[in-house]
Amino acid sequence: MTLPDPHGAALTSQPPSNRLPPIPLAWLTWGLLASLYFVGFFQRVAPAVMVDELMRDFAIAATMLGNLSAVYFYTYAAMQIPSGLLADAVGPRRVGALAAVAAAAGIALFALADSLWTATLGRGLVGASVAVAFVACMKLAGHWFPANRFATVTGISLLIGNLGGVLAGVPLSEAVSGFGWRAAMLASAAATLVLALFVWLWVRDDPTERGYASHAHPEALNNGTMSAARALMRVVSERDTWLLFFAGGLIAAPVLTFAGLWGVPYLVQVHGLERSHAAVFTTVMLLGFAVGGPLLGALSDRMGRRKPPYLGAALAHALGWMIFLLAPDLSSTALYLLFAVIGFSAGGLIIGFAFSREANHPGAAGTVGGVVNMAVLGFAAIQQSAMGWILDRNWRGTVIEGARVYDAAAYHAAFLWLAISAAGAVVFVALTRETRCRLRFDSDG
Repeated sequence: MTLPDPHGAALTSQPPSNRLPPIPLAWLTWGLLASLYFVGFFQRVAPAVMVDELMRDFAIAATMLGNLSAVYFYTYAAMQIPSGLLADAVGPRRVGALAAVAAAAGIALFALADSLWTATLGRGLVGASVAVAFVACMKLAGHWFPANRFATVTGISLLIGNLGGVLAGVPLSEAVSGFGWRAAMLASAAATLVLALFVWLWVRDDPTERGYASHAHPEALNNGTMSAARALMRVVSERDTWLLFFAGGLIAAPVLTFAGLWGVPYLVQVHGLERSHAAVFTTVMLLGFAVGGPLLGALSDRMGRRKPPYLGAALAHALGWMIFLLAPDLSSTALYLLFAVIGFSAGGLIIGFAFSREANHPGAAGTVGGVVNMAVLGFAAIQQSAMGWILDRNWRGTVIEGARVYDAAAYHAAFLWLAISAAGAVVFVALTRETRCRLRFDSDG
């Protein structure tokens, strides 16, 4: 039978039953929407391999380059709460499809920009549009998968996103060298537009629209009874929401700042590596991040605990950055291993999304996801800009082919704040209250 869609699309369904959706159908439905997160992560870290080209084309120094890269994070962060409210009120399918169209437009605008202002506008539009991806994926996961697999599924979304980051490493570096950064960005815009079509045609917000029973909590299915204002009020009044907000932002920002922008120029300018070789090192960090999310999420689900694995990951992450600062002359092999550990341990932040969801009302699942994820990108935006400012303050006047070059002392002054950020995450995780992988709403009414 065909169900009418108030937004104009026909939803093909069979009569509802008590049968839960087949696992392959659940993964395909969720995976298509998760592909938008892949696009978002690709765009997030892409500037790292085109630093010289962007500096030359727009005649800018580190501070302005940091701002150009960071505007993606600012608009992404600003859209997190609206994204969560939209995911709760409108549904992941509609929000995701429209966001993919807007992202394609933003990428194209950035690629064709003839001024810094236009490039900034395009990058800001990309950040604002792909902002819905992660939150919508979490919302969709709550309907298509059982609750005791939420951290695992959310971790796999981090894996998918980081694969986008991997594509933005060596492959994008080679594409930029061979075809130019503008052509590479235009190709990604076209691919994003195709993705929008697939999301609209295939994704459904709940298994009942395909004739299957839903995994969602009844309160989540009836979240229309909770207004956006009430959902937001419940989320922001919960103590653990804020602890997990700061923990996630402080553990993610160092990785997104280093691998997403300043790591490649540091390795090129201080260690004398070729750009593609330097991109391999940051790719290792992103691969560790990608693998750490699903594995640490699955470990948390299996243990039936959130706090111990999250705290352990945060401690390892902080220790990794301290070693990086205190032992700058590590061998290539040791540096690969250290970057892998730093990235892997950062993947523990994925536990925080399941953690925060369980600490809040199920009808506000999208809203709490948006609030917590706002810090992940917002803190990275601040750090990327701050790193650029610190580098310019410590610049010794060296310029090569129109691009500024910074020495080891300048980078060390900037990277000190990565370790401080990671240490702060440990403190906030330590203050959280365990949920034992159960909704507090069920236990306290």
